[in-house]
Amino acid sequence: MSTPPTSPPATPLAASQATQAPAVSARPARRWRHLLADYGIFIAFAVLCVVLGIAQESFLTWGNWVNVLRQTSINAILAIGMTCVILTRGIDLSVGSLLAFSGLVAASFVSGDNVSLALALAGGLGAGLLLGMLNGALVARLSVQPFVVTLGMLSVARGLTFIYNDGMPIAGLAPSFRFIGQGMIGGLPVPVLILAATFGLFWFVLKYTAFGRYIYAVGGNEKSARTSGIRTKWVIFWVYAISGLLSALAGIILAARTTSALPQAGVAYELDAIAAVVIGGTSLSGGVGTLSGTLVGALIIGVINNGLDLLGVSSYYQQVIKGVIIVVAVLLDVSRKQQG
Repeated sequence: MSTPPTSPPATPLAASQATQAPAVSARPARRWRHLLADYGIFIAFAVLCVVLGIAQESFLTWGNWVNVLRQTSINAILAIGMTCVILTRGIDLSVGSLLAFSGLVAASFVSGDNVSLALALAGGLGAGLLLGMLNGALVARLSVQPFVVTLGMLSVARGLTFIYNDGMPIAGLAPSFRFIGQGMIGGLPVPVLILAATFGLFWFVLKYTAFGRYIYAVGGNEKSARTSGIRTKWVIFWVYAISGLLSALAGIILAARTTSALPQAGVAYELDAIAAVVIGGTSLSGGVGTLSGTLVGALIIGVINNGLDLLGVSSYYQQVIKGVIIVVAVLLDVSRKQQG
């Protein structure tokens, strides 16, 4: 009785090829995941613009885009400062109140008979910087939780805004001041040019300076950063100071654009700033994120607001849509961490 033929034993080469086949087939999927992780926000922005352009013809006109960029500039400037804070694993809930207070201080120097643009800029920026430094000192030096500190500053700065001018707006601002928010240079609004300069400066700082590397290091692992010789408290102090300074800059632009400084200005602006940062891919756990992502995140929010306005969608639904986008962005961040 003949025995059935047996298959020859697998050679080492065949076994190696068998084990490598799944890995080879998995490479394209891995590349696609990396591609979406790196450029997904830009793809989403392009798709959003195409969809809104098809739905509403006037969306893609130059005049509408000038309006979108002008409206987005304030949130984008706030989000740049917020990015620096969140990269260190912090949060700044006070930016909307600092915006209002700084704008009111600046406007007080360019209203009435005594007009001084230099004092307006120095006073407004100085007010935001000082309050931001106070946030930084409490977080860095006294080790108070950023959420608690900036939530308290949100209330303090808003109260100072009402105290400063007895709860009254400041109107009748000088033309030289209004130019900051309403002027055009080379066909582009001045706020957009200010945003471009601010973005370029802090993009360079985060990418090419030691301070930028320290920010990422502190957010990645504060204990390890301290062990390696980085003055972590100094870094944390200054990111809150930067956030306060940029809040003041945004407040000056808003007051100049609306031709008056209102005590109620900037309410809930901190939520849009945080949304822009999170949508742009910066991790709330710190240490991961880019300013280019934040800028696109701010543009996505601006485009959604503008596009839905053109389509006649109620502002109530806009809030729901933005909330859903934020939750999805956070879930994607969690998914990236679990996979990586």
